[in-house]
Amino acid sequence: MLEKFLDSLKYDKDGLLPAVVQDDSNGDVLMVAYMNRDAVAQTLTSGRACFWSRSRQRFWIKGETSGNIQAIKSVYVDCDRDCVVVKVDQTGAACHEGYRSCFFRRVNSDGSETVVMEQLSEAY
Repeated sequence: MLEKFLDSLKYDKDGLLPAVVQDDSNGDVLMVAYMNRDAVAQTLTSGRACFWSRSRQRFWIKGETSGNIQAIKSVYVDCDRDCVVVKVDQTGAACHEGYRSCFFRRVNSDGSETVVMEQLSEAY
């Protein structure tokens, strides 16, 4: 069944699909990352959020070095099967800059930015 699901996904030319990561308790968008087939499979079977790092060109498990784990609550696939939403129980900061969410800057109408969250930890 898992293989059939993995085969049904529409990965881009690089074998990736976007994953929107949300806090399961309040719906906050914590981050957007990319998954390859192996990352989707590992996420579903391990219960921990796994991704493909485009910058480092390697598989990674969220929290493997920072300790800021994302425990999977549920995974949804969109109607086109080319994007997933991953709902998690977030431990600590989701953002590598130490914020709970990667979306900690609000863009104002003049293009300036305002930091709208407290930094939880040092950047990692």
